[in-house]
Amino acid sequence: MTNYKITVSYDGTRYNGWQRQGNTNNTIQEKLENVISIMCNKKIEVFSSGRTDAGVHALNQTANFKCDTDMNTDEIKKYINHYLPEDILIKDIEIADERFHSRLNAKNKTYEYRIAYEKPDVFIRKYVYYTGVKPDVEIMREAASKLIGKHDFIGFSSLGKSKKSTVRTINSIDIYDNCGVISIVINGNGFLYNMVRIISGTLYEIGIGKLDIQIIDRVFEENKRQLSGITLPAKGLRLVDVKFE
Repeated sequence: MTNYKITVSYDGTRYNGWQRQGNTNNTIQEKLENVISIMCNKKIEVFSSGRTDAGVHALNQTANFKCDTDMNTDEIKKYINHYLPEDILIKDIEIADERFHSRLNAKNKTYEYRIAYEKPDVFIRKYVYYTGVKPDVEIMREAASKLIGKHDFIGFSSLGKSKKSTVRTINSIDIYDNCGVISIVINGNGFLYNMVRIISGTLYEIGIGKLDIQIIDRVFEENKRQLSGITLPAKGLRLVDVKFE
């Protein structure tokens, strides 16, 4: 069977996340698998680079599936997009090496969280978190520098205890202020449950003076979730890009 690599964009507002679940069929994975299974005339499983949670969006999610079909890649793309809901789009499709796996071969991912401190444009209001309070971006950047590198990020996640390693590497955090919207862009080799939303919440609360900048060090020292900042709403988060080996 041919292994197809796809780039998917989706508005996650009305979905229960990426991953197929037993108690609902309202997930991105299930919508894709339903269409592709009909196209291939057999049950198809779609693998993604990682799971996005309920309400989280993606500009460029990477996934792959294996299928036998006489259609070329352009025809496959057109077919899938025709039957997908309007808030899910296949942006690109290509034939991948038979051993390629979207999750196992992912090298790093980039997420962006957007916070509006001024009332946002009506056309982006569903995709930013509006606070009405302007943070100190320079202090946020100083705090963000403490997060760079290899650390145990369990205190910046909603995992609680975990048998698996909670050590991750953050390669970069860039923070921009663009006309009343703060963008926190985080690149790392992997992310724990709610990690980006909690890091963003922590940086924001440091920026508005609710938390002291030294709280970053305390979280790493004590590994306590209750020390870090709030978990910001899913609506402001989007997966921007995935890089592969």
